[in-house]
Amino acid sequence: MKHFLMAAAIIMSVSAAPARAAFPGMTASDIPEYEPSPENLVSREEFRNDRFGIFLHWGVYSMLATGEWTMTNNNLNYKEYAKLAGGFYPGSFNAAEWVSSIKASGAEYICITTRHHDGFSMFGSGATDYDIIDATPFKRDIIKELADECHRQGIAIHFYYSLIDWGREDAPRGRTGLGTGRPLDTVDPDSYFEFMKAQITELLTNYGPVRAIWFDGHWDQDSNNDFDWRYDELYSLIHSLQPGCLVGNNHHLIPFEGEDIQIFERDLPGENTAGLSGQDVSDALPLETCQTMNGMWGYKITDQDYKSVRTLVQYLVGAAGRDANLLLNIGPQPDGNLPAASIERLNGIGEWMDRFGYTIQGTRGGDIPPHDWGVMTKKGDTHYVHIMNLQDNSLFIPFTSGKIKKATCLNDGSEVKFRQDKDGVLLKLGKVPSEIDFIVELRL
Repeated sequence: MKHFLMAAAIIMSVSAAPARAAFPGMTASDIPEYEPSPENLVSREEFRNDRFGIFLHWGVYSMLATGEWTMTNNNLNYKEYAKLAGGFYPGSFNAAEWVSSIKASGAEYICITTRHHDGFSMFGSGATDYDIIDATPFKRDIIKELADECHRQGIAIHFYYSLIDWGREDAPRGRTGLGTGRPLDTVDPDSYFEFMKAQITELLTNYGPVRAIWFDGHWDQDSNNDFDWRYDELYSLIHSLQPGCLVGNNHHLIPFEGEDIQIFERDLPGENTAGLSGQDVSDALPLETCQTMNGMWGYKITDQDYKSVRTLVQYLVGAAGRDANLLLNIGPQPDGNLPAASIERLNGIGEWMDRFGYTIQGTRGGDIPPHDWGVMTKKGDTHYVHIMNLQDNSLFIPFTSGKIKKATCLNDGSEVKFRQDKDGVLLKLGKVPSEIDFIVELRL
């Protein structure tokens, strides 16, 4: 009943349908307009409130310690690559320790790769023998253990699922995975899509409540405009199995019909420094940007160039100021441990979140756009000015959303003097800020 009432309250403020985009081979009139369920609207709102999640890229590729694209980058034969599974035994994996460390960072959800582009399934699947139960000596369902622990500790679980497969003989061929040695006469899209639907059904049937399915790989067919990913079937299946489950797709385009989240890769919404996020920003859907702690998604033993806690916190705050979540990635080691450097970053972010997490979680993007100095967030009549890059002891902001009653520096509790007129507010900070995030609370 609580969820139904919450949905009824937010349905007036949440747009029911994202920007429409026809599926290849279909006209817009062929696709029934997507109407998200009340449970889905609740999930969207909970997702927005979380603001921070942790991404986990983990699979047999971690054994090679050269990143998750090793199979295609080095044209590894698909039959030889599959032999890696015979030695995959992450004996140090402890779901409770993982979830506890992630929860202590202030993150509210975890998204893990259930099947990446190499085709190995990290869960027990009846649709293939190339999975954690049948193909490895470990014979424990990683996804089951992690999902169960997330449910115990009150962390939402999201499942990453690749649309492409460099190892399956029936998988459609795109621009990647062409050198893995598979015969060309075995491609069977019907067989492959039935396989994917079977696995998605397993993931949404055997692992309790799943708050999101995170698709990747659409871009593999970017030179084949007529390719049909059959999203009408995949998305409808997800929403029918778990109406509250959100659909996101890392396709680098405007949202398609049936999607509930808009994803940006390696860039904050509205930016495109990495060349992957040039799409328009939706004003109807929750937003999420995914970013790495170091340079890779999967474990790479030579990549120790981890971003500082300062950089990561400022990225998280920058996302919130753009009304978006940050999904921050960790590549677990093949032995089942999270890298020590990633634990250090989680601890550092957690210390900041313990003090200031309330200024981003449960907030919405501010009433003024991001600036070089930082961003704003808001919660009701309280507005937060996040100053992260300022060389002056005063700051003018074109804030005209109401009369300010009081301004307080949350870092030390001191009162901030200000002058307000019809053009905005001049904050007299009294010093040049040096903190990771100098936060001024404005009460109207």
